[in-house]
Amino acid sequence: QLSEDVERISENPTDEREGEMEVHEDASSVILPDSELGTTAPSLRFSKTCLKNVFSVILLFIYLLLMAVAVFLVYQTISDFREKLKHPVMSVSYKEVSLYDAPGIAFYPGKARLLSCKHHYYDHILPLVNPGQPGDIECTTQRINYTDPFTNQTMKYALVVQGPRDVKKKELVFLQFHLNGTDQDFSAIDYLLFSSFQEFINSPEKAEFMKDCESSYSSWKFSGGFRTWVKMSLVKTKEEDGSETVEFKQETSVVNYIDQRSKPRSDQLFFVVFEWKDPFIQTVQDIITANPWNTIALLCGIFLALFKAADFAKLSVKWMIKIRKRHLKRRSQVMNHIS
Repeated sequence: QLSEDVERISENPTDEREGEMEVHEDASSVILPDSELGTTAPSLRFSKTCLKNVFSVILLFIYLLLMAVAVFLVYQTISDFREKLKHPVMSVSYKEVSLYDAPGIAFYPGKARLLSCKHHYYDHILPLVNPGQPGDIECTTQRINYTDPFTNQTMKYALVVQGPRDVKKKELVFLQFHLNGTDQDFSAIDYLLFSSFQEFINSPEKAEFMKDCESSYSSWKFSGGFRTWVKMSLVKTKEEDGSETVEFKQETSVVNYIDQRSKPRSDQLFFVVFEWKDPFIQTVQDIITANPWNTIALLCGIFLALFKAADFAKLSVKWMIKIRKRHLKRRSQVMNHIS
């Protein structure tokens, strides 16, 4: 068999060369795709993967930045809520009324005497016919004695008069006092306003009622020889415990009285007018602008966005690790195939 093979080769040397060339061509045809696979396709895949990784890193930093902003918003929201709780805002509202609850006007005339008291409407006050002489007393009045709430020793005499009610008709109360003589250089009458004359009438302990009023309200004065015009406005204040306090604001204007009596006198005449300034009752209360439900809703939204961003960041990191492992696996497969 060996001799026959040798003879066959010696007889056909060209066929053997052609077979070797075919083997070489087949080998080259097999190696060529491997070389192309190792140079062009992996480089393209590597560039795409690199871009994806860079984009994922950028996204991760963006979501980390958003998480930091969310944490700052949570801190700022809680700080603002605590600050608003410590510093409530004063709210002022106005309620229009046609009739007021008639206030009480407590006068402390001392030695002075009430000469006349009338209710007028539409700011129309008739001229005095007999100034200094007793006239009509058409007001509801009440006299009361009580001890001074600050000393508990001095007895005080007060003349309580019912104030105006009808604000649309511009109801006013005009009073005239007379003082025969005084040892002081200046003559004046003290008065104080309280919220409801009817409460005073219905009170079983009027002395205690007046003591409480004097302790709670401020007192003013009007002088002799002038007409003092007092315009009142009512202010209600709601306290934190739910209670309500009432006080008066007033604007006063003083007009000189020209004494036209025939003979000069040493006595003093006092004239005072009380009316409402406007039909609006002012209500003042402290309100907390921080709404706990709005704050809770905002915090829930921020925490939801925070957890969503954290979850997305975690998934992005897992995806990047998975892509990296897949790239390394393909690279090792290509290197093994080439080798």
